[in-house]
Amino acid sequence: MNAPDVKKPPKWFDAITMNIIYFGITLRSQTLTPLIAPLLVQQFVGESSKGSAYGTIRLVTLMVALLVQALAGALSDRSTSRFGKRRPFIALSGILEIIAFIAVGIIAGTMEGMAGYYALFAVLIFSMVSSNIGHGAAQGLIPDLVPTEKRGRYSAIKAFFELPLPLIVVAFTVSRMVSNGNIWGAIITISVVMAATTLLTMFVREEPQKGPAKPIDWQAVGRLVLMTLTFTAIILLVGWGVRQLLPTLQSLPNQQSRVLIAIVGVVGMLIAVAVGVIFSVRISLGEQASKRSSFTWWVINRLAFLVGANNLSSFVLYFIQERFPQFAGERAAGPTSQLMLVVGIAILLISLPGGWLTDKFGKKPLIFFSGILAFLGTLIVIIATTMPVIYVGGVLIGLATGIFFSANWALGTDLVPADQSGKWLGISNLAGAGAGAVGAYIGGPIGDSAGYVLLMGLYGFLFLFSTLALFRIKPSPVEA
Repeated sequence: MNAPDVKKPPKWFDAITMNIIYFGITLRSQTLTPLIAPLLVQQFVGESSKGSAYGTIRLVTLMVALLVQALAGALSDRSTSRFGKRRPFIALSGILEIIAFIAVGIIAGTMEGMAGYYALFAVLIFSMVSSNIGHGAAQGLIPDLVPTEKRGRYSAIKAFFELPLPLIVVAFTVSRMVSNGNIWGAIITISVVMAATTLLTMFVREEPQKGPAKPIDWQAVGRLVLMTLTFTAIILLVGWGVRQLLPTLQSLPNQQSRVLIAIVGVVGMLIAVAVGVIFSVRISLGEQASKRSSFTWWVINRLAFLVGANNLSSFVLYFIQERFPQFAGERAAGPTSQLMLVVGIAILLISLPGGWLTDKFGKKPLIFFSGILAFLGTLIVIIATTMPVIYVGGVLIGLATGIFFSANWALGTDLVPADQSGKWLGISNLAGAGAGAVGAYIGGPIGDSAGYVLLMGLYGFLFLFSTLALFRIKPSPVEA
């Protein structure tokens, strides 16, 4: 097992300073992704093409995030700054993010039509760049500073800050502001939180990396660029194919049409997930990818699960608008945030015990269980006819997600080389960024044409597929 040379045993507060930045990052994404961005897109482009327009934004911005996160991770691996390897990147990221938030607020209050859509598109790209400069660097903190036997617990605390806490804060504060049309209140809230979490992360007990700075491996940078272009091309190609087939499938009898659209959607997403990751990891890591094949299948497992989890969040507002006509327009923000609150509370209850369970019973059994549980939760959400029953499904999805984030991340930190953790875990953002891109770019047009209830079913199937990838994660001797 590759393990870092941990010179100072971590203290209790290190678990907070290492992971608090994820609270700011996720509060940002849970405010922009399921609330502000889809509402603004709906306002700018109209009802008929909102899914496709939002899916395009998600594809481009998330592919930018993929490249920036991988580059930031690799560059922070080489950093010899006297302030530490990771912290300078995180500080820069926090400052740029606040600028991006303010720009979103200005666009929301002053622009309309396609001009507003394109301005929002540009600012969200900038936000993805700024956010992932810090995110890519922060992912190296646990492998850098935490012994292997404690990574399950530290990953659980990461999951706590990354999932339940921001979801709960959004439900009780930000979502109410958005529901009441107070976009600036939401912008100010996430800006203050970003500033505070960035400042607290500066207290990480990170020592400067000794020795001369390693030269930038421009060949590796070129591979990351090619990786991003390849992954983007695969998603674009699959998405184009799905969009070409949809008009023909829509012309068929209703039941037959829905079944065939579902099959095309599932097959398209599976191709994008499996083929996209295999080719992209091979391009970015070269021969190292074949020596550590379990890493590739870990990314596939992570991507398949997150396609379901992330896009349930991304499109739940449109899903609720479709299922319950009384929640039109901004009125859907309230029940959307309530569902996210239920999910957040479930994650809160399981995230810390999930870390303990991971260390006790093993990572792979917990990941397998989480995939099955998430599928069952999605099934309940789809067949529910009332919001309380949907909340029950949300509880199961939340429990599954909390377990998955603890166990899956702990497994991933065991599969990467200790001296290149930032680079490898940055590449793993094929899952984090790819989930939104695959699910939104391919799924958005399906939601527009066949409905968001059917789209939720496709995401549920991806949870099941994620469990199958686990059987290919068998660490080779170099990983053991």
